[in-house]
Formats: sequence, C-alpha cells, structure tokens
Amino acid sequence: MIFTEGNHLIALLSDDIVGAFPSWAKSQPRYADLDFGNVVVVTLPQPIVVQTIRSGAIALGNLVLKFTRTSGFYPDIVMSGPAPLTELHKLGAVERQAKFFSRNRGRALLVRKGNPLDIRGLADVARTGARLAQADAVEAAARAANRAAIEALIGASAADAFFANEVEYFAGRLGIMHRDVPEMIARGYADVGLTQYHLVSYWVRTFPNDFELVPIDGVDRFPVRIAFAGVVDPLRPRARDAFEEFFFSRARDVYPKYDFARMSDDEYGATVMLD
Repeated sequence: MIFTEGNHLIALLSDDIVGAFPSWAKSQPRYADLDFGNVVVVTLPQPIVVQTIRSGAIALGNLVLKFTRTSGFYPDIVMSGPAPLTELHKLGAVERQAKFFSRNRGRALLVRKGNPLDIRGLADVARTGARLAQADAVEAAARAANRAAIEALIGASAADAFFANEVEYFAGRLGIMHRDVPEMIARGYADVGLTQYHLVSYWVRTFPNDFELVPIDGVDRFPVRIAFAGVVDPLRPRARDAFEEFFFSRARDVYPKYDFARMSDDEYGATVMLD
C-alpha cells in the first residue's frame, strides 16, 4: 500500500509504473510468489497524509475508514515532500532516510482556450485584473511556495498585485485544491490558474479545446521535489522491496514523459535525512 501526495499521479498510476509493476514482479524469481493483484494507492494532500497516519483513520462525512496495522490498511511506502516525511519520521512511522525521485518544472499559468485576456506572463495577470485560482489554505505549503516563487521573480509589490484578485471560494467546495483549478476556469469562476507545470500540461493535453498553458519565465528555479520513504516495520516488506526496486529502475525515464524535469545522476535517488 502506498500513501502519497497526489500531484504526480499522472506518472505514478500510468501504465509505465503501477500498470507495469505486477507483470514485472512476476517475471522476477525472488518476487514471483507474491500476489500483486491489489496494489492500493491512497492519494491525499500532504497534511492529510500525515494526519491519517497519525490518527489511524480518515473521515469522509459520516464514514470513517481505519488505516491501522491491525486493519491491514496501512502504508508500506509514503511518497511526499521532505517536510511531511520529517513529521512522519518524528512519529516513528517512516525510516530515517528517504530518496528523491522527481523534480517538477516549477509552475505555469492555465488560461481558457484562445487566451481571451491575452495573458503572456505574470505582469499581465495584474494588468488585466484577472481572477486567480490557486490551491487554498488546505494546501498551505503549496500556497506559500507559489507566493515565494512569484515574489522572487517579480518583487513583493508586483506579487501583491498578481494575487490581488484571487478567488477564495466557489460553490460546491469546502476548499480549493490543485485539481479544482481547471474547473474554476472552465466554469467561469476564474480567468487564470497558477499551479505546477506538469499539472497544467496534463490538463491542456487532456482538454485541448478548453485550455492553454502560459509558461512563466525563470520559474524552473523554484522546483518541487518528491521523495520515497519506507515505512518502519512494513506489513508487506518483500512487496515494498519489489516496488522500490522496480520504481527506481523506471521513474527517472517515465516522469519526464509527463512534463517533469529530468533529474541528473546526482539528484536521482539522492538521500534526504529526515532527522
């Protein structure tokens, strides 16, 4: 079982990785006896990943799902940024070392097809008074990173103007997540979205008649990296080992296919200490 933040699922859940893993494992004599017919991936915002492991449960309305060792629904692997993994290590949930496997290309802007406000860069968002969509306080770390990157690129006062017309709520949502950004633009709640480059690229490829990507100059200086951490005393240790071996043999080549950056020899698989 894998617990992960969800912004890299287009790569993780592809036929190249999760789709290809069971057949690869069956082809390996040391793993051929294992049953990989039920690989479970739980994707949640990073703070909720931490809270779910800490509390052993998650509530969906009146439904409470238990994620405990005794229930069997407990992660063997956690994929996340270093800060949430550090929290989990302090709880004794994950091992001391994690390994980086992906780096994104920073952020990009999402606009409607035809780019009706002619937004070509960050300054145009403020110039046109465009209504901005981005993840809200539910994804506080992503929001803070957005602000830090934009401010570093154009300065504090210009960043204030860029974020001045942010849409903080829309009907039917308790909070705004990255995945809500295209809906907000398609339904006319917002004019421009700000989020990770590979997500904007994915939405444009999936809905080519609805959206366009506007690149941000210099934003690749502010990437987001994700790391792979093993759970302490996993319930399925051989299955965890099999997936880790397979994953790190593939991810470096697979993730760039989905508009992540290609990692260098020094970056890929580099260890991050979670102390």
